[in-house]
Amino acid sequence: MRAPSIVAQVPTECVIGVDLGGTNLLAGAIDADLAVAARTRRTVAGLDLPSLLATIADAVSELRDTLDCSVEAVGFGIACLVDDERGVAASSVHLPIAGLAFAETMTERLGLPAFVDNDANLALLAEHRHGAARGERIALMLTLGTGVGGAIMVGGELYRGAQGAAGEFGHMIVDPNGPDCGPGCPSRGCLEAWTSGTALAREATAAARRDRAGALGRALAAGREIDGPLVTGLALDGDATALAVLTSLGEWLGVGLSSLVNIFNPDVVVIGGGVSGAGELILEPARRVVARRALAVPAQHVAIRGARFGAEAGMFGAALAARESLERRVVA
Repeated sequence: MRAPSIVAQVPTECVIGVDLGGTNLLAGAIDADLAVAARTRRTVAGLDLPSLLATIADAVSELRDTLDCSVEAVGFGIACLVDDERGVAASSVHLPIAGLAFAETMTERLGLPAFVDNDANLALLAEHRHGAARGERIALMLTLGTGVGGAIMVGGELYRGAQGAAGEFGHMIVDPNGPDCGPGCPSRGCLEAWTSGTALAREATAAARRDRAGALGRALAAGREIDGPLVTGLALDGDATALAVLTSLGEWLGVGLSSLVNIFNPDVVVIGGGVSGAGELILEPARRVVARRALAVPAQHVAIRGARFGAEAGMFGAALAARESLERRVVA
């Protein structure tokens, strides 16, 4: 099911949800019915902190200038560990914001109430309230983007762990002799090293070099960027090399999911993030591996689904979190 598209009528009141990943920023003005009045995107990879904050403020300002409505608050889902009580970015692998009082900083810059949480937590919030995990008691989510995020929901409440660091499924080791996970992680062979957008680009580029006559190899020779949408498109067009890359990624995803299914016995696991745009090309191989490798009882129970909101789940979740936080303030 597709996420709601841009609507013709602009709401009189809305919140802005911002999904701030390691590579891209996606922001949307969203009303109480989850209708999207406007969206905007920015590239944030490689920015220093002043440039990053300026880019965020510019994106939010663009939406406010576009809309003829009252913006009540801004919610941020960010790719880092968040001190939930203080709104501080405790640590981050992909963004230069470690130690920043993010919510306070954005409130001052934007002149609006700002709320912040981990991007995967907010993606699961959206999917549990209105999407692929709606009504489920035990729900997990993996967001396959620049890295791999994760979130856990039990009985409608996000589980954060003792210090807010729970759900880092991307750093579960699935191959002790695998590739280095990357900056900020001391390990290698993590799930992120095999199933992230970064991993997909790496493996697809290597495969294109081995098969220069195929469509993927020709795309590389032509100087095209080897990324998820390209690989997915070529796989859907029948390129065997692109399909093999996505199948392998899906199988690695299944290896990680097998452990999660055994540990949590969830009702549902939702797969989101940019890589999830490949849909069944990765989900079906993952399900096959889970059926083969996980324990029978939890494996037969769990549903493995793509996110209803796709790569925009974090944006919708950030907007929902902002609205719910405002409502709690009013009640208090």
